[in-house]
Amino acid sequence: MTTTDTLIVGGGQAGLALSRCLTSLGRDHLVLERGRIAERWRSERWASLRLLTPNWMTRLPGWAYDGEDPDGFMAAPEVASFFDRYAASFDAPVLQESVVQRVSTRGDGFAVATDDREHRARNVVIATGWCDRPAVPAWAGRLSGRIHQLHPSSYQSPADLPHGGVLVVGASATGLQLADELQSSGREVTLAVGNHRRAPRRYRGMDIFWWLELIGSFEKTIDDVDDIIAARTEPSLGVVGRPDHSTLDLATLAANGVRIVGRALDGDGTRLSLGTDVRRLVDTADRQMAGLLGRIDQAIEQFGLTAEVLDPEPIPSLTMRSIPDSIDLAAVGIETIVWATGYRRGYEWLDLPLLDHRGEIAQHRGVTCIPGAYVLGQRFQHFRNSNFIDGVGRDATFVAEHICRRDSVDRCRASVTFEQK
Repeated sequence: MTTTDTLIVGGGQAGLALSRCLTSLGRDHLVLERGRIAERWRSERWASLRLLTPNWMTRLPGWAYDGEDPDGFMAAPEVASFFDRYAASFDAPVLQESVVQRVSTRGDGFAVATDDREHRARNVVIATGWCDRPAVPAWAGRLSGRIHQLHPSSYQSPADLPHGGVLVVGASATGLQLADELQSSGREVTLAVGNHRRAPRRYRGMDIFWWLELIGSFEKTIDDVDDIIAARTEPSLGVVGRPDHSTLDLATLAANGVRIVGRALDGDGTRLSLGTDVRRLVDTADRQMAGLLGRIDQAIEQFGLTAEVLDPEPIPSLTMRSIPDSIDLAAVGIETIVWATGYRRGYEWLDLPLLDHRGEIAQHRGVTCIPGAYVLGQRFQHFRNSNFIDGVGRDATFVAEHICRRDSVDRCRASVTFEQK
Protein backbone atom coordinates (compact mmCIF):
# COMPACT_ATOMS: atom_id res chain seq x y z
CA MET A 1 0.00 0.00 0.00
CA THR A 2 1.17 3.52 -0.82
CA THR A 3 0.06 6.77 0.78
CA THR A 4 0.12 10.24 -0.72
CA ASP A 5 -1.71 13.55 -0.35
CA THR A 6 -3.44 13.51 -3.75
CA LEU A 7 -4.13 10.70 -6.22
CA ILE A 8 -4.80 11.65 -9.84
CA VAL A 9 -6.60 9.02 -11.92
CA GLY A 10 -5.52 9.52 -15.54
CA GLY A 11 -2.21 10.47 -17.15
CA GLY A 12 -3.43 12.45 -20.15
CA GLN A 13 -3.53 16.20 -20.63
CA ALA A 14 -5.71 16.85 -17.56
CA GLY A 15 -3.78 14.61 -15.18
CA LEU A 16 -0.42 15.94 -16.29
CA ALA A 17 -1.55 19.57 -16.13
CA LEU A 18 -2.70 19.09 -12.54
CA SER A 19 0.49 17.21 -11.68
CA ARG A 20 2.51 20.18 -12.95
CA CYS A 21 0.44 22.58 -10.83
CA LEU A 22 0.75 20.45 -7.70
CA THR A 23 4.49 20.07 -8.26
CA SER A 24 4.85 23.85 -8.45
CA LEU A 25 2.96 24.13 -5.17
CA GLY A 26 5.16 21.52 -3.51
CA ARG A 27 2.28 19.09 -3.02
CA ASP A 28 2.87 15.34 -2.71
CA HIS A 29 0.85 13.41 -5.28
CA LEU A 30 0.77 10.40 -7.61
CA VAL A 31 -0.70 9.97 -11.11
CA LEU A 32 -2.20 6.58 -12.01
CA GLU A 33 -2.33 5.82 -15.74
CA ARG A 34 -3.95 2.64 -17.11
CA GLY A 35 -1.45 2.44 -19.96
CA ARG A 36 1.33 4.76 -21.03
CA ILE A 37 1.30 8.52 -20.72
CA ALA A 38 -1.31 9.90 -23.16
CA GLU A 39 -2.34 6.32 -24.01
CA ARG A 40 -5.31 7.27 -26.15
CA TRP A 41 -3.07 9.29 -28.47
CA ARG A 42 -0.98 6.15 -28.94
CA SER A 43 -3.53 3.37 -29.33
CA GLU A 44 -6.95 4.92 -30.02
CA ARG A 45 -6.18 7.31 -32.87
CA TRP A 46 -6.07 6.55 -36.58
CA ALA A 47 -2.85 6.83 -38.55
CA SER A 48 -3.57 10.09 -40.38
CA LEU A 49 -5.12 11.99 -37.47
CA ARG A 50 -3.80 15.44 -36.67
CA LEU A 51 -4.69 17.97 -34.00
CA LEU A 52 -7.71 20.07 -34.85
CA THR A 53 -6.12 23.11 -33.22
CA PRO A 54 -2.96 24.76 -34.58
CA ASN A 55 0.33 23.89 -32.87
CA TRP A 56 0.77 27.37 -31.38
CA MET A 57 -2.38 26.65 -29.39
CA THR A 58 -0.84 23.59 -27.72
CA ARG A 59 -0.17 25.05 -24.29
CA LEU A 60 -0.13 23.56 -20.80
CA PRO A 61 0.96 24.96 -17.41
CA GLY A 62 4.69 25.66 -17.70
CA TRP A 63 4.93 24.19 -21.19
CA ALA A 64 4.07 25.02 -24.80
CA TYR A 65 4.75 23.90 -28.34
CA ASP A 66 8.25 25.02 -29.39
CA GLY A 67 8.65 23.33 -32.77
CA GLU A 68 9.28 24.75 -36.21
CA ASP A 69 5.68 24.64 -37.49
CA PRO A 70 3.52 26.71 -35.11
CA ASP A 71 0.75 27.09 -37.69
CA GLY A 72 0.67 23.36 -38.52
CA PHE A 73 -1.16 20.49 -36.86
CA MET A 74 0.73 17.78 -34.98
CA ALA A 75 0.12 14.13 -35.89
CA ALA A 76 -0.89 11.73 -33.11
CA PRO A 77 2.66 10.37 -32.49
CA GLU A 78 3.93 13.94 -32.18
CA VAL A 79 1.23 14.72 -29.64
CA ALA A 80 2.20 11.65 -27.57
CA SER A 81 5.84 12.78 -27.70
CA PHE A 82 4.79 16.28 -26.63
CA PHE A 83 3.17 14.82 -23.50
CA ASP A 84 6.16 12.57 -22.81
CA ARG A 85 8.47 15.59 -22.85
CA TYR A 86 6.05 17.57 -20.72
CA ALA A 87 5.98 14.86 -18.04
CA ALA A 88 9.78 14.57 -18.10
CA SER A 89 10.20 18.36 -17.77
CA PHE A 90 9.04 18.28 -14.13
CA ASP A 91 9.61 14.59 -13.38
CA ALA A 92 5.90 13.86 -13.09
CA PRO A 93 5.20 11.05 -10.60
CA VAL A 94 3.27 8.86 -13.04
CA LEU A 95 2.68 5.17 -12.31
CA GLN A 96 2.06 3.73 -15.78
CA GLU A 97 0.30 0.46 -16.62
CA SER A 98 -1.75 0.85 -13.45
CA VAL A 99 -5.42 0.05 -14.01
CA VAL A 100 -7.78 1.55 -11.43
CA GLN A 101 -10.45 -0.93 -10.36
CA ARG A 102 -12.16 0.91 -7.52
CA VAL A 103 -12.20 4.35 -5.90
CA SER A 104 -13.92 4.56 -2.53
CA THR A 105 -13.83 6.49 0.74
CA ARG A 106 -11.65 5.25 3.56
CA GLY A 107 -11.72 7.10 6.88
CA ASP A 108 -11.30 10.80 6.18
CA GLY A 109 -9.70 10.12 2.78
CA PHE A 110 -9.87 7.77 -0.18
CA ALA A 111 -8.73 4.28 -1.18
CA VAL A 112 -7.86 3.59 -4.81
CA ALA A 113 -7.45 -0.07 -5.70
CA THR A 114 -5.47 -0.91 -8.84
CA ASP A 115 -4.73 -4.26 -10.42
CA ASP A 116 -1.73 -4.84 -8.14
CA ARG A 117 -2.01 -2.69 -5.00
CA GLU A 118 -4.01 -0.20 -2.94
CA HIS A 119 -3.28 3.50 -2.66
CA ARG A 120 -4.50 5.84 0.06
CA ALA A 121 -4.86 9.59 -0.29
CA ARG A 122 -6.48 12.58 1.30
CA ASN A 123 -7.67 13.84 -2.09
CA VAL A 124 -8.59 12.11 -5.32
CA VAL A 125 -8.96 13.69 -8.77
CA ILE A 126 -10.78 11.95 -11.63
CA ALA A 127 -8.87 13.04 -14.73
CA THR A 128 -9.89 10.30 -17.17
CA GLY A 129 -11.07 12.80 -19.78
CA TRP A 130 -14.08 13.17 -22.03
CA CYS A 131 -13.29 10.35 -24.50
CA ASP A 132 -14.02 7.06 -22.79
CA ARG A 133 -16.50 4.61 -24.30
CA PRO A 134 -17.76 4.66 -27.90
CA ALA A 135 -21.30 6.03 -28.07
CA VAL A 136 -22.82 3.49 -30.47
CA PRO A 137 -26.65 3.20 -30.48
CA ALA A 138 -28.11 0.06 -28.94
CA TRP A 139 -30.00 -0.79 -32.13
CA ALA A 140 -26.70 -1.28 -33.96
CA GLY A 141 -26.78 -4.78 -32.47
CA ARG A 142 -29.80 -5.60 -34.64
CA LEU A 143 -27.94 -4.98 -37.87
CA SER A 144 -26.88 -7.88 -40.04
CA GLY A 145 -23.66 -9.65 -39.11
CA ARG A 146 -22.63 -9.11 -42.74
CA ILE A 147 -22.12 -5.44 -41.92
CA HIS A 148 -18.72 -4.70 -40.37
CA GLN A 149 -19.11 -2.09 -37.63
CA LEU A 150 -16.40 -0.12 -35.85
CA HIS A 151 -15.74 3.10 -33.95
CA PRO A 152 -12.96 5.58 -34.84
CA SER A 153 -11.09 4.51 -31.68
CA SER A 154 -10.36 1.17 -33.38
CA TYR A 155 -9.94 2.47 -36.93
CA GLN A 156 -6.45 2.83 -38.41
CA SER A 157 -6.68 3.17 -42.21
CA PRO A 158 -8.92 2.33 -45.20
CA ALA A 159 -6.83 -0.79 -45.89
CA ASP A 160 -8.08 -2.36 -42.66
CA LEU A 161 -11.73 -2.33 -43.75
CA PRO A 162 -13.53 -4.92 -45.88
CA HIS A 163 -13.96 -4.15 -49.56
CA GLY A 164 -17.09 -2.26 -50.47
CA GLY A 165 -18.86 0.94 -49.59
CA VAL A 166 -18.73 2.65 -46.20
CA LEU A 167 -21.36 4.49 -44.19
CA VAL A 168 -19.88 7.05 -41.80
CA VAL A 169 -22.36 8.12 -39.12
CA GLY A 170 -21.68 11.56 -37.67
CA ALA A 171 -20.65 14.87 -39.23
CA SER A 172 -18.41 16.45 -36.61
CA ALA A 173 -14.67 16.73 -37.26
CA THR A 174 -14.06 12.97 -36.94
CA GLY A 175 -16.82 12.02 -39.36
CA LEU A 176 -15.67 14.60 -41.89
CA GLN A 177 -12.06 13.38 -41.77
CA LEU A 178 -12.89 9.71 -42.10
CA ALA A 179 -15.41 10.25 -44.88
CA ASP A 180 -12.79 12.23 -46.81
CA GLU A 181 -10.02 9.70 -46.22
CA LEU A 182 -12.18 6.75 -47.22
CA GLN A 183 -13.52 8.52 -50.32
CA SER A 184 -9.99 9.46 -51.35
CA SER A 185 -8.96 5.81 -51.06
CA GLY A 186 -11.46 4.86 -53.75
CA ARG A 187 -14.38 3.79 -51.54
CA GLU A 188 -17.98 4.75 -52.15
CA VAL A 189 -18.84 6.73 -49.02
CA THR A 190 -22.16 7.79 -47.55
CA LEU A 191 -22.22 10.25 -44.65
CA ALA A 192 -25.18 10.35 -42.24
CA VAL A 193 -25.54 13.88 -40.90
CA GLY A 194 -27.10 14.96 -37.62
CA ASN A 195 -26.62 18.14 -35.58
CA HIS A 196 -23.30 19.73 -36.46
CA ARG A 197 -21.41 23.02 -36.37
CA ARG A 198 -19.63 24.48 -39.36
CA ALA A 199 -16.74 26.92 -39.77
CA PRO A 200 -13.99 27.52 -42.34
CA ARG A 201 -10.48 26.42 -41.41
CA ARG A 202 -9.19 29.89 -42.20
CA TYR A 203 -11.12 33.12 -42.48
CA ARG A 204 -9.80 36.34 -43.97
CA GLY A 205 -6.27 34.93 -43.90
CA MET A 206 -6.16 33.71 -40.28
CA ASP A 207 -6.91 30.38 -38.62
CA ILE A 208 -10.43 30.18 -37.22
CA PHE A 209 -9.05 29.43 -33.73
CA TRP A 210 -7.00 32.63 -33.87
CA TRP A 211 -10.25 34.51 -34.40
CA LEU A 212 -12.09 32.56 -31.70
CA GLU A 213 -9.39 33.46 -29.23
CA LEU A 214 -9.42 37.10 -30.32
CA ILE A 215 -13.20 37.52 -29.89
CA GLY A 216 -13.14 35.84 -26.47
CA SER A 217 -15.07 32.69 -27.31
CA PHE A 218 -12.96 30.62 -24.92
CA GLU A 219 -13.53 33.03 -22.03
CA LYS A 220 -17.18 32.06 -21.83
CA THR A 221 -17.87 30.04 -18.69
CA ILE A 222 -20.57 27.53 -17.85
CA ASP A 223 -22.07 30.19 -15.56
CA ASP A 224 -22.76 32.32 -18.64
CA VAL A 225 -25.04 29.82 -20.39
CA ASP A 226 -28.78 29.26 -19.92
CA ASP A 227 -28.78 25.51 -20.59
CA ILE A 228 -25.79 23.72 -19.06
CA ILE A 229 -26.62 20.30 -20.52
CA ALA A 230 -27.06 21.71 -24.02
CA ALA A 231 -23.76 23.60 -23.74
CA ARG A 232 -21.86 20.49 -22.67
CA THR A 233 -23.39 18.26 -25.35
CA GLU A 234 -23.39 20.59 -28.36
CA PRO A 235 -21.55 19.22 -31.42
CA SER A 236 -17.88 20.08 -31.66
CA LEU A 237 -16.79 22.60 -34.27
CA GLY A 238 -16.36 20.84 -37.62
CA VAL A 239 -12.86 22.00 -38.50
CA VAL A 240 -10.03 19.68 -39.51
CA GLY A 241 -6.27 20.08 -39.20
CA ARG A 242 -4.85 19.50 -42.70
CA PRO A 243 -1.29 20.26 -43.81
CA ASP A 244 -2.59 22.60 -46.54
CA HIS A 245 -4.93 24.40 -44.09
CA SER A 246 -7.86 23.81 -46.43
CA THR A 247 -11.47 23.66 -45.28
CA LEU A 248 -13.21 20.30 -45.13
CA ASP A 249 -16.97 20.39 -44.75
CA LEU A 250 -20.15 18.83 -46.12
CA ALA A 251 -20.04 20.96 -49.27
CA THR A 252 -16.45 19.87 -49.95
CA LEU A 253 -17.26 16.21 -49.38
CA ALA A 254 -20.35 16.33 -51.59
CA ALA A 255 -18.34 17.95 -54.38
CA ASN A 256 -15.84 15.08 -54.09
CA GLY A 257 -18.54 12.43 -54.46
CA VAL A 258 -19.59 11.62 -50.88
CA ARG A 259 -23.32 10.94 -50.62
CA ILE A 260 -24.96 13.01 -47.87
CA VAL A 261 -28.02 11.61 -46.07
CA GLY A 262 -29.89 12.35 -42.86
CA ARG A 263 -29.14 11.05 -39.40
CA ALA A 264 -29.30 7.31 -38.71
CA LEU A 265 -32.40 6.77 -36.55
CA ASP A 266 -32.88 3.00 -36.36
CA GLY A 267 -31.87 -0.18 -38.09
CA ASP A 268 -32.56 -3.86 -38.51
CA GLY A 269 -30.85 -6.36 -40.77
CA THR A 270 -29.43 -4.34 -43.62
CA ARG A 271 -31.98 -1.49 -43.59
CA LEU A 272 -31.55 1.82 -41.80
CA SER A 273 -34.18 4.48 -41.13
CA LEU A 274 -32.89 7.98 -41.85
CA GLY A 275 -33.97 11.42 -40.70
CA THR A 276 -35.46 13.69 -43.33
CA ASP A 277 -34.64 16.98 -41.59
CA VAL A 278 -31.08 17.15 -42.90
CA ARG A 279 -31.72 20.35 -44.89
CA ARG A 280 -32.89 22.07 -41.72
CA LEU A 281 -29.80 20.88 -39.85
CA VAL A 282 -27.54 22.12 -42.65
CA ASP A 283 -29.33 25.48 -42.74
CA THR A 284 -29.00 25.82 -38.96
CA ALA A 285 -25.27 25.12 -39.10
CA ASP A 286 -24.88 27.66 -41.92
CA ARG A 287 -26.77 30.33 -39.96
CA GLN A 288 -24.65 29.71 -36.88
CA MET A 289 -21.50 29.97 -38.99
CA ALA A 290 -22.73 33.22 -40.52
CA GLY A 291 -23.30 34.59 -37.01
CA LEU A 292 -19.78 33.61 -35.95
CA LEU A 293 -18.19 35.17 -39.03
CA GLY A 294 -20.27 38.29 -38.47
CA ARG A 295 -18.85 38.63 -34.95
CA ILE A 296 -15.36 38.22 -36.37
CA ASP A 297 -16.06 40.95 -38.95
CA GLN A 298 -17.22 43.24 -36.14
CA ALA A 299 -14.02 42.53 -34.20
CA ILE A 300 -11.96 43.36 -37.28
CA GLU A 301 -13.65 46.75 -37.44
CA GLN A 302 -13.38 47.28 -33.69
CA PHE A 303 -9.64 46.53 -33.55
CA GLY A 304 -8.83 48.36 -36.76
CA LEU A 305 -7.63 45.26 -38.60
CA THR A 306 -9.38 45.82 -41.93
CA ALA A 307 -6.15 46.69 -43.74
CA GLU A 308 -4.29 43.81 -42.06
CA VAL A 309 -6.51 40.92 -43.15
CA LEU A 310 -7.95 39.60 -46.38
CA ASP A 311 -11.39 40.38 -47.75
CA PRO A 312 -14.11 37.80 -47.04
CA GLU A 313 -14.45 35.00 -49.56
CA PRO A 314 -17.71 33.23 -50.45
CA ILE A 315 -18.21 29.92 -48.65
CA PRO A 316 -20.07 27.31 -50.72
CA SER A 317 -23.25 25.78 -49.37
CA LEU A 318 -24.34 22.17 -49.60
CA THR A 319 -26.89 21.36 -52.28
CA MET A 320 -28.96 18.20 -51.82
CA ARG A 321 -31.04 16.76 -54.64
CA SER A 322 -32.88 14.06 -52.72
CA ILE A 323 -33.43 13.10 -49.10
CA PRO A 324 -34.15 9.40 -48.58
CA ASP A 325 -35.96 8.24 -45.46
CA SER A 326 -34.20 4.87 -45.43
CA ILE A 327 -31.33 2.99 -46.98
CA ASP A 328 -30.74 -0.69 -47.71
CA LEU A 329 -27.04 -1.16 -47.02
CA ALA A 330 -26.78 -4.37 -49.01
CA ALA A 331 -28.57 -2.91 -52.04
CA VAL A 332 -26.14 0.04 -52.30
CA GLY A 333 -23.01 -1.99 -51.56
CA ILE A 334 -22.26 -0.70 -48.06
CA GLU A 335 -20.31 -3.31 -46.13
CA THR A 336 -18.93 -1.16 -43.27
CA ILE A 337 -20.35 1.34 -40.79
CA VAL A 338 -18.02 3.70 -38.95
CA TRP A 339 -19.76 5.11 -35.88
CA ALA A 340 -18.26 8.61 -35.60
CA THR A 341 -20.83 9.34 -32.91
CA GLY A 342 -18.61 10.40 -30.03
CA TYR A 343 -18.14 8.95 -26.59
CA ARG A 344 -19.86 8.32 -23.29
CA ARG A 345 -18.29 8.10 -19.86
CA GLY A 346 -18.22 4.93 -17.76
CA TYR A 347 -17.53 5.02 -14.04
CA GLU A 348 -18.23 1.50 -12.80
CA TRP A 349 -14.99 1.69 -10.82
CA LEU A 350 -16.06 4.88 -9.05
CA ASP A 351 -17.63 3.85 -5.74
CA LEU A 352 -18.51 7.41 -4.78
CA PRO A 353 -21.97 9.07 -5.03
CA LEU A 354 -20.87 11.66 -7.56
CA LEU A 355 -22.94 10.91 -10.67
CA ASP A 356 -25.96 12.89 -11.80
CA HIS A 357 -29.05 11.50 -13.55
CA ARG A 358 -27.15 11.37 -16.87
CA GLY A 359 -24.27 9.37 -15.44
CA GLU A 360 -21.87 12.32 -15.51
CA ILE A 361 -19.86 13.57 -12.53
CA ALA A 362 -21.70 16.46 -10.89
CA GLN A 363 -19.28 19.29 -10.19
CA HIS A 364 -18.66 23.01 -10.22
CA ARG A 365 -15.25 24.10 -11.45
CA GLY A 366 -14.06 20.55 -10.76
CA VAL A 367 -15.18 20.52 -7.13
CA THR A 368 -17.69 17.79 -6.23
CA CYS A 369 -20.07 17.33 -3.31
CA ILE A 370 -17.58 15.09 -1.49
CA PRO A 371 -14.77 17.04 0.22
CA GLY A 372 -11.46 16.05 -1.35
CA ALA A 373 -12.98 14.53 -4.50
CA TYR A 374 -12.40 16.46 -7.72
CA VAL A 375 -12.77 16.02 -11.47
CA LEU A 376 -10.75 17.54 -14.30
CA GLY A 377 -10.86 17.54 -18.11
CA GLN A 378 -14.64 17.52 -18.56
CA ARG A 379 -16.18 19.23 -21.52
CA PHE A 380 -17.11 22.83 -20.66
CA GLN A 381 -16.07 22.02 -17.08
CA HIS A 382 -15.88 25.74 -16.48
CA PHE A 383 -14.57 27.39 -19.64
CA ARG A 384 -15.73 26.61 -23.15
CA ASN A 385 -12.30 25.10 -23.93
CA SER A 386 -11.92 23.16 -20.66
CA ASN A 387 -11.39 19.86 -22.49
CA PHE A 388 -8.86 21.32 -24.96
CA ILE A 389 -5.15 20.81 -24.41
CA ASP A 390 -4.95 24.59 -24.38
CA GLY A 391 -7.84 25.03 -21.96
CA VAL A 392 -7.35 22.42 -19.25
CA GLY A 393 -4.56 24.38 -17.56
CA ARG A 394 -6.88 27.03 -16.07
CA ASP A 395 -9.08 24.37 -14.49
CA ALA A 396 -6.01 22.47 -13.27
CA THR A 397 -4.70 25.62 -11.58
CA PHE A 398 -8.05 26.19 -9.87
CA VAL A 399 -8.31 22.58 -8.63
CA ALA A 400 -4.70 22.58 -7.36
CA GLU A 401 -5.27 25.81 -5.46
CA HIS A 402 -8.56 24.49 -4.05
CA ILE A 403 -6.75 21.41 -2.75
CA CYS A 404 -4.25 23.67 -0.99
CA ARG A 405 -6.96 25.91 0.45
CA ARG A 406 -8.83 22.87 1.72
CA ASP A 407 -5.71 21.65 3.50
CA SER A 408 -5.15 25.10 5.06
CA VAL A 409 -8.74 25.29 6.30
CA ASP A 410 -8.54 21.82 7.85
CA ARG A 411 -5.26 22.67 9.60
CA CYS A 412 -6.85 25.84 10.95
CA ARG A 413 -9.86 23.92 12.24
CA ALA A 414 -7.60 21.34 13.87
CA SER A 415 -5.62 24.12 15.56
CA VAL A 416 -8.78 25.78 16.88
CA THR A 417 -10.10 22.47 18.22
CA PHE A 418 -6.79 21.79 19.98
CA GLU A 419 -6.73 25.24 21.59
CA GLN A 420 -10.33 24.85 22.78
CA LYS A 421 -9.44 21.58 24.46
